Amino acid sequence: MAGTLVIVGAGQAAFSLAAKLRALKDERPITIVGSEAVLPYQRPPLSKKYLMGEMSFDRLEFRPAEWFAENNVDLRLSTWVEEIDRNAKTVRMQDGSRLSYDKLALATGATPRTLPAGVGGDLDGVLTVRDKRDADRLMEEMQPGRKLLVIGGGYIGLEAAAVARQLGLEVTLIEMADRILQRVASAETASIMRDIHQSRGVTIREKTGLTRLIGTDGRVSAAELSDGTMLEVDFVIVGIGVIPNDRLARDSGLDIGNGILVDAFTRTSDPDIHAMGDCALLPLNGQNVRLESVQNAVDQAEAAAVVLAGEDKPYQPKPWFWSDQYDVKLQIAGFNMGFDETLLRPGQREGSHSIWYFRQGQFVAVDAINDAKAYVSGKKLLDTGKQPNRAVLADHSADLKLLLA
Repeated sequence: MAGTLVIVGAGQAAFSLAAKLRALKDERPITIVGSEAVLPYQRPPLSKKYLMGEMSFDRLEFRPAEWFAENNVDLRLSTWVEEIDRNAKTVRMQDGSRLSYDKLALATGATPRTLPAGVGGDLDGVLTVRDKRDADRLMEEMQPGRKLLVIGGGYIGLEAAAVARQLGLEVTLIEMADRILQRVASAETASIMRDIHQSRGVTIREKTGLTRLIGTDGRVSAAELSDGTMLEVDFVIVGIGVIPNDRLARDSGLDIGNGILVDAFTRTSDPDIHAMGDCALLPLNGQNVRLESVQNAVDQAEAAAVVLAGEDKPYQPKPWFWSDQYDVKLQIAGFNMGFDETLLRPGQREGSHSIWYFRQGQFVAVDAINDAKAYVSGKKLLDTGKQPNRAVLADHSADLKLLLA
């Protein structure tokens, strides 16, 4: 039997690794170390259905406690790893105790960027969205009629704005860049999503940064924006990206970039240590990238399990993402980094659209807005490596099934 596996982190990637190993009939002892006090759980519904009271927390848990016991997975909660000793093959916990490992998996995730204290980032009522504690704090704040400022026009900020509006709050969203979704999507996608939010009462201010937050008795009460505007606010959600949790890897001498550098087999620069999920910097199309998505956390972790179980099979990412905002489902297949051309295609029903991305003439990604057919067609094209017929895409009456013929 293979030796002990210690998994640092207890999120989607950590659970997926353990579950896949057991599905592969790998019986090695597994220990999962997680800093939260609760069983491993799904994160995406936290900021949507859980926050809106549509889903109880127990429905977010991947498995009940009995599953871990029955599958010889030792779950260490409310604790964390302080240090990796690669020579001794041990990890030191925060209480000074040590765990030995034969293989170590880093599924440490990422941490939301916060505002510096100098601009009011340490005031009460200034929140981020990542884990259950964040969601519980937001639930207390999200009361109808209150004034919310969202800082950041990426997916996290837009999803938070959507939930807040649905709960009856007044919402202003500011984005320092020229437009929302600047880093992750085309101008066409941004325009459609902007219209959706504005039609539902969100005030979106682009090319607008934050100068400072103003507190009253230690709690945020106003915001001064870069154009000199003063806004009265009841609380603030900060959605300005995340930082990979790579300190343990860095301190132990592993190769680091914008995350923990891994090869196609999920191995770090130490072959006995793997990394996966939001913390991992992986090879994709000749570049090293981090893929911040549930899909990648699952797929990369399952690929690591196959390698750990004895088959040297490389992970070949097939990225896909999604974002739910109001009754709008944005589905993304592929990875649009470096795109130089887009094609906007209206869908067959009102309010549906797709944006097709190309790089040097090659199809690389599609954004589908309430257009499941476009998403499925685009994903199949990417999976097979087939290029879409531009004439079919340009003919808005044409059935997208023709792309796959």
